[in-house]
Amino acid sequence: MPPQRFVMPSEVPGLSARRIAADILDGVLHKHRTLDDQLDGAAAHPGLKSLADRDRALMRRLVATILRRLGTLGHVLSRLLDRGIPTDAPRAQSALLIGAAQILWMDVPDHAAVDLSVRLVQSDRRAAKYAGLVNAVLRRCAREGQPLIDEVKSQTLDVPPWLLARWIAYYGETVARDIALAISHEPSLDITVKSDAAQWASRLHGETLPTGSVRTLLQGSVTMLPGFAEGQWWVQDAAAALPARLFGDVAGKTIVDLCAAPGGKTAQLAQAGARVTAVDRSPHRMARLRDNFARLALQAELVVADATEWAGGNNSGGFDGILVDAPCTSTGTIRRHPDVAWLRQEADLGALTALQGRLLQKAVALLKPGGTLVYCTCSLEPEEGEQAISALLSAEPAVRRAPIDAGEVAGLSEILTVEGDLRTLPCHLPHQDPRLGGLDGFYAARLIKS
Repeated sequence: MPPQRFVMPSEVPGLSARRIAADILDGVLHKHRTLDDQLDGAAAHPGLKSLADRDRALMRRLVATILRRLGTLGHVLSRLLDRGIPTDAPRAQSALLIGAAQILWMDVPDHAAVDLSVRLVQSDRRAAKYAGLVNAVLRRCAREGQPLIDEVKSQTLDVPPWLLARWIAYYGETVARDIALAISHEPSLDITVKSDAAQWASRLHGETLPTGSVRTLLQGSVTMLPGFAEGQWWVQDAAAALPARLFGDVAGKTIVDLCAAPGGKTAQLAQAGARVTAVDRSPHRMARLRDNFARLALQAELVVADATEWAGGNNSGGFDGILVDAPCTSTGTIRRHPDVAWLRQEADLGALTALQGRLLQKAVALLKPGGTLVYCTCSLEPEEGEQAISALLSAEPAVRRAPIDAGEVAGLSEILTVEGDLRTLPCHLPHQDPRLGGLDGFYAARLIKS
């Protein structure tokens, strides 16, 4: 019998993708680092550079699936483990999550999912002693995991309890469950086009939404899709594309985007003919906005500054319009950024609502009489939306609400509140294919300075 050749772990196809996925999961769950920080930019995982495109896509899908289904995975694994998930070896925890996610929701053969997770723990000094446990638990998961999921039949397991309780209190239990179901699905790719949405929907094998965005299920690198390099469109959730349109005709008007980066709304205003000033405090994020504008061949004045302290530059008479896309808990974007659910805490609300209040006060000061202020957040929390505007209207007699008409949002009256503000939910815009339905959760209000 010929001798068995020992295969180094680095030679096993797919192991590098899973090792990097484990590192990034550890970054989110134990070091409170965002997915964006770990996937792009100067602080991105160093191993990403050597990953093939196919492995990079697998790694991203693995991490997103686990974070989207973390509560359900915890339920299943707790039923399969006598003593719970090992806490002294993060790599063992990651290996169990990665293996179980592949077995339960991904098109990976069970034996491959088990084998690669075992190799993952074997390659880590602290976790190696759990290789037998990981092997046994994942084999049981392949046999018993789906019945354990069916036993609870609750998408709400995958929403942190504090967040679910808030949604039930504000939106009611039925809507809260609909939101939880909507954010459990991997979302489509939404883009905003410069012109001819129907043509780009055809070229990108997608469809045109009532709001004018193009939605497609195409996978892979966005930069390789037709029209990207030519600057014909940019990535932007269909809900995120609505607030900038609330200014109406902006051709020739002076508009400030006070929290501009990464620049999707700024690009909409510039494309519509506004003279835009983009303000953001982050030099790194502003550099990305500058790169995007170069690709899109759009013009704007870019200012790196703290918006709450910016004096308005050379414009002493005030601006025609101010857009405040305020920093927030981002709970409306969990379907696209599933790490948000596990990184945010209820305690974060206090500092964020205080900042939102300061930004609104600054916007009112910078606005000329008769000018329009559009305030928006990608949050489902009323403190960051409806309550923020109520507080401003009580404190500032110089501003009044300008209700949004259904005709301005493609007739979608269900996304408007009784006061005439915009309130989109992840469960809005349903589709027979869940991947083609849904919107990010957004709030927006339009105000006029008298």
